[in-house]
Amino acid sequence: MSAAAAGASLKLRRLGIDTYREPIVFLHADSSVCRAEGFRALSRVRLHCGSRDLIATLNVVHGGLLACDEAGLSESAWKALGAHDGDIGMMSHPPALESFSAIRSKIYGTRFDDEAMHRCIRDISAGRYSSVELAAFLTICAGNRMDMGETLALTRSMVDAGTRLQWTQHPVADKHSVGGLAGNRTTPIVVAIVAACGLTIPKTSSRAITSPAGTADTMEVLAPVELTLEHMRRVVDSEGGCIVWGGSMALSPADDILIQVERPLDFDSDAQLAASVLSKKVAAGSTHLLIDIPVGPTAKLRSAAAAQALADRLGAVGEALGLTVRSVQTDGSQPIGRGIGPVLEALDVVAVLQRQASAPPELRARATQLAGALLEMTGRADAGQGLGMAEATLESGSAWRKFQAICEIQGGMREPRLAPHRRELPSSIAGTVCGIDNRRLGRIAKLAGAPLSPAAGLVLEARLGQKVESGQPLLTIHAQSPGELEYAWAYASGHPQIVCVAPA
Repeated sequence: MSAAAAGASLKLRRLGIDTYREPIVFLHADSSVCRAEGFRALSRVRLHCGSRDLIATLNVVHGGLLACDEAGLSESAWKALGAHDGDIGMMSHPPALESFSAIRSKIYGTRFDDEAMHRCIRDISAGRYSSVELAAFLTICAGNRMDMGETLALTRSMVDAGTRLQWTQHPVADKHSVGGLAGNRTTPIVVAIVAACGLTIPKTSSRAITSPAGTADTMEVLAPVELTLEHMRRVVDSEGGCIVWGGSMALSPADDILIQVERPLDFDSDAQLAASVLSKKVAAGSTHLLIDIPVGPTAKLRSAAAAQALADRLGAVGEALGLTVRSVQTDGSQPIGRGIGPVLEALDVVAVLQRQASAPPELRARATQLAGALLEMTGRADAGQGLGMAEATLESGSAWRKFQAICEIQGGMREPRLAPHRRELPSSIAGTVCGIDNRRLGRIAKLAGAPLSPAAGLVLEARLGQKVESGQPLLTIHAQSPGELEYAWAYASGHPQIVCVAPA
């Protein structure tokens, strides 16, 4: 980097401020760099240290937190830059963001062509977009404003921007749920069943962003999930499957960045969802993908028609990318397992795999249904025989043995521990459970501390159609601290419609 391009030099300081995944740089209001370069709060800046560059958002501070010759870095900025205390960084203006002109054009009715989409995703992956610019991109792509060609271009661009895995095995199976349903932790069970049946299923999963638990959070209760690519390959070569956190693989870095803004905005579209899901599956080297689409009044997809429209788009884009996709609409009216939260969901998974009498029957049924469908679509089982093969594999103990083997080679199986504080929410009347609000159940679990406190969450004690007596528990809240328990219980008790009971 030339001296002119490098800009002004500043001593770097780690401030220990958590800004989630958004890199933030802090300068003193009286810094000569602010005056000389014209920087002000929320300016985008380029920071260079050693061999690394970082594009970040500037925040301006007053008082004694920073000296005028210092640049303070948030945790995400510090880690991304690989900085050390006392390092000198060079701050300058970032390159012009030319790709954003395509977003402006889209706002006024011009569709994205392949090249424009590629430029946008390349710059997003490189961290050149601010949160405001990312929100603009997501907004103009939401509300089904993207046609099939744009969806395909978005997906291909996301794949091209990341790492792409290749496997010598064929077929390579995968399973994904579109989400929106608490306690739907079928993936570890499906992986264990189909791997025990001889299929290759290198499953990369996500952590929770706005939910009480992601598959990676739940699996981490039982075994390490932050594996290197080489370690992941050893697991798959040995056992045929794995369940690891995909964030360390950089399979679709643009999607990882977009999700940070998309989830808080709480909107998406079929195009965005299809590109998000399929880019990671293609990048992971999958050849056959089964997609679980729960449908219910408080699920992400609330009608069969909406689910079918999404399934059609996923199938068409997947076919264009050489990926065989099958979608299954499932019941999203209530949680599938009893536990909501990493540890409690892990206990449900283990109970099903161990064939415990107390295992949630709905979780077992859903997992074997999905595993059977995956066995059939890959040709491992004949049409109509997949469910029977999945159930036999589970009942024989083969799936449990396979799961244990996967856990061991991923780094060793762990024993889940329950939270020390629990409180039941009783029914105020005798009657029949007539409604369950999935979204609010998830909120209770988060208020209790999940997923940051893995043992926090709740256990659903009643199901739809079940008769309950007055005083009978509807759910039990688990928390690490008395304060979190009280916080979650106050919300739950103040919203009796979360588990609605019709009087007898």
